[in-house]
Amino acid sequence: MTYTARDEWEKHFSDGKNFRQVGERERKILAEHVPAAGGGRALDVGCGTGDLAAWLTSLGYTVDAVDFADSALARAREEHADVEGVRWLHLDVERDDPAPLREGGYDLITLRLMYAFVQDRVRVLHALGERLRDGGALVVITPVAASTPEERRGIALDEDEIAVLTAGWKAVERLDADGLAVLVLRGPCHTGTRAVEKRPPSAHALTGALAVVTDDSGRVLLGRSRRGMLELPGGKTHGPEDFAAAAVRELAEETGLAADPADAYVVTMLVDDSHGVPRLTAVVRITAWTGTLTNPEADKFDRWEFLDLHALACAGDVFVPAALAIDSVWPGVIPGLPPVVCYPLAHDRPPVPGEPAEAVRLRRAMARTVIEGGWAPSAAVRSALETVPRHRYAPEASLADAYDGGDRAVVTRRDETGTAISSVSAAWLQADMIEQLRLGPGAIVFEAGSGGYNAELIAHVAQGRVVSVDIDPWVVRRSRAFLAEAGSGRVTTVEADAALGAPAPLVPRGGFDAAVITYNCWDISPAWVEQLADGGRLVMPLEVGGYTRSVAFERRGEVLHARHFTYCGFVRDQGQQARTAPVVHLLDGALSLRFDEGAPAGTHGLEEALRGPRHEIATGITMGANAYFGSLQLYAATTLPGFCRLHAHQDPGVTVIPKGRDAPAVLGDASLAYLTHVQTRHGEDPQDREWEWVVHAFGEQGPQLAEQLSATIRAWDRHIRADDNNEHADPVLTVHPAGTPTHQLPLGDVLDKTSSRLVFQWPGRNGRLPSPSTTTTTTGAA
Repeated sequence: MTYTARDEWEKHFSDGKNFRQVGERERKILAEHVPAAGGGRALDVGCGTGDLAAWLTSLGYTVDAVDFADSALARAREEHADVEGVRWLHLDVERDDPAPLREGGYDLITLRLMYAFVQDRVRVLHALGERLRDGGALVVITPVAASTPEERRGIALDEDEIAVLTAGWKAVERLDADGLAVLVLRGPCHTGTRAVEKRPPSAHALTGALAVVTDDSGRVLLGRSRRGMLELPGGKTHGPEDFAAAAVRELAEETGLAADPADAYVVTMLVDDSHGVPRLTAVVRITAWTGTLTNPEADKFDRWEFLDLHALACAGDVFVPAALAIDSVWPGVIPGLPPVVCYPLAHDRPPVPGEPAEAVRLRRAMARTVIEGGWAPSAAVRSALETVPRHRYAPEASLADAYDGGDRAVVTRRDETGTAISSVSAAWLQADMIEQLRLGPGAIVFEAGSGGYNAELIAHVAQGRVVSVDIDPWVVRRSRAFLAEAGSGRVTTVEADAALGAPAPLVPRGGFDAAVITYNCWDISPAWVEQLADGGRLVMPLEVGGYTRSVAFERRGEVLHARHFTYCGFVRDQGQQARTAPVVHLLDGALSLRFDEGAPAGTHGLEEALRGPRHEIATGITMGANAYFGSLQLYAATTLPGFCRLHAHQDPGVTVIPKGRDAPAVLGDASLAYLTHVQTRHGEDPQDREWEWVVHAFGEQGPQLAEQLSATIRAWDRHIRADDNNEHADPVLTVHPAGTPTHQLPLGDVLDKTSSRLVFQWPGRNGRLPSPSTTTTTTGAA
């Protein structure tokens, strides 16, 4: 009964054959070690005719019983028709989209007498482990090779296979049930990946080729060698054999798969050493293959499997050259690798298709969420969201995380402090920014900040060309690798400081049709304006007073005119325009003042004032649950003199600002006023709750500053705010080159930055409230 094909199992069950019945000892073990305290959800994988699934309901579990054989499920439904609490699901957990499984996870997952039949064991076990709830258990019940006749060896696991199965779990219990091994596994099923070497080589130098092969779901082929590590197919070259031919030969010898050398591309040469011996490894990407996966060299390998890329960070020991080769194709999927010198090659190789059905389903669901949110009104952007494989530009993330349709970005790189410095942004925000570019057919677009996915979305929308520039060599290498794997060929990635714009040979005559910046910017680079065609759009996350808005600008001559604002947040700039806002700490670090615009103001005497009495003004301006006040932040930051932000770093003290939060503030002479809110109406229903804006102040000038801040809130409520969160008034914003004389600026509140002068014209601003810098006047203006 060592079947490998689905039709063999279909015949087995349709002929009335069974598995070994669930024994009394098995039931006792399950009842004792995995009881359903207070009820629980169970998943029975490979349920067959359903004996175990039906029995689990007697423990109190609600059960999902899955099998890939229709004939088994038909018998299960008939034989257990009177059992309630079981869903019989037709599903191949190894190959099918797991959409029918419960999203909330399971308290118990069982694999009885079926694990030995799984081809990609590591991948399947990892995926099932990810579905366990906290405190849950995964139970494998299997025959043991030592007590199984040789002719039936295929249904059992040996001790080495059991060791691999149990590796990485926090708690492992092994019990005996009449000769069957019952393995109860708890805790995370993650083993940290470690790049390891083999025994020291005897040659003076080593050369070899490794084959990188994926299946039609985009999973990579790896073999578990007798040395206890994962390896790629490959080995040394023979005589004058070229690297591509060597990789194809080794693939056939080790796995039984056949490939044409014309489909084998040497993508990278790796140079490192093994125990002091120089090593040169050719990474060969094989884009097509045929055959059935086998294990011809059983003396060297235990088995071959296709593994999910996102699971490689917890795969256990991986042979160093294999880990480095995988990293050259998918940078970042295996962390903590030793240093290596890389020579990238074969930039013209074709992309390699392949994705699971689950990715297609989740991508459509993500696109639907974005479209229903109103962020993708155009057919072109909708098509891009539904077509471009986002997960292939974030292979270290699970499919669920990659296709999250909410506010979640996929962080792909952090600095030494743990701060995110590169990510794949939230899909809705990418869609919104691309919509605001107003791209025409064949548009040529500049992108500052690379990653691959956003550029491919743009290329799909415009069917044109994208020049993407990033200062981080790792990000550029990663982007190029992913674009080679899954791109359209319409994106050029350049390593440079994006604040300087694109290299001159890549700038089209007349300028780029549009430009998009994908990181927070305190200022607007002159190069972005200079390289933009007149009438073209620049969409960028612009920081104003420490608050970020994605602003869509349109170029008219030397002036940028804002056309659209979106509340957002991005990773910080790393180039020459990067700016660290000055911060002044107060009360032994309990508070700090952040000055996002200009130099820090004097704080002499402020700490003494903060220890004194607090002045308070209730503004009378209220808000309900889910009210939007981002427009208030921007309004205050651009109209109040002495504006700054007050941060609390400890539990609420004199300021009553919660720890980790900040408040808009204005600073005077040894005095401070800041804005907070107090709940004035409670209720179980969020719609019944209400908060009032309240101004607190300290110091001799505190009352005056509080009145000023309170007047600002009232002006915002009167002129800017709207009942509909989406209908708040935006300012008329223009951006002028630095050095533009004040008398040539339009009437409004001016915010000066290093390379630009920003003029904000807010509804209701008639000069009665001073601006943070200066209020421009024009001769003859009212």
